[in-house]
Amino acid sequence: MNQDSDLQIAGDLLEVQHLLRPAPEHPSTVAGFVRLARTVAADRARWAPLVAYDPTSRWYHRLETGPGYEVWLLSWLPGQGSGAHDHGRSAGVMTVLDGALTEHTPGGRQVLRPGGHRVVAPGHAHEVVNDALEPAVSLHVYFPGLTTMPVRTLERSATTPAEEPARLTH
Repeated sequence: MNQDSDLQIAGDLLEVQHLLRPAPEHPSTVAGFVRLARTVAADRARWAPLVAYDPTSRWYHRLETGPGYEVWLLSWLPGQGSGAHDHGRSAGVMTVLDGALTEHTPGGRQVLRPGGHRVVAPGHAHEVVNDALEPAVSLHVYFPGLTTMPVRTLERSATTPAEEPARLTH
């Protein structure tokens, strides 16, 4: 018998766990997806060269996929918006990388800026718009991967202030 490899020496594959590379860790919780968004956001060299702007609509690029999730990079020129929608059965984490975006919900609106994140539950209706005078770039992590974005109507509450303070974690 030729004994040229570790697998041949060890014999049974189940006996060589120390020789196998560990499976890559993938997020499985909301906190894990927030960490993923922060990690990708911090790696500007990875995403900045990919950003493009389209004067006719939002530009988007899928950066990464993993088991049960997708990471998207979007750019927004002033005045561009998503339209009112939800994400079907997908939850999401949105992080603004450059500029500012305004999220409109039935409860009001909040301005989202770099350094924070917004967690969106499945079925959460909102509209995201670049109301600023400068372009914006955002990162979106969807779990499970985004398969639908149903159009929604946002009904504003008469008892909620027009603008709420942003609930972003730094």
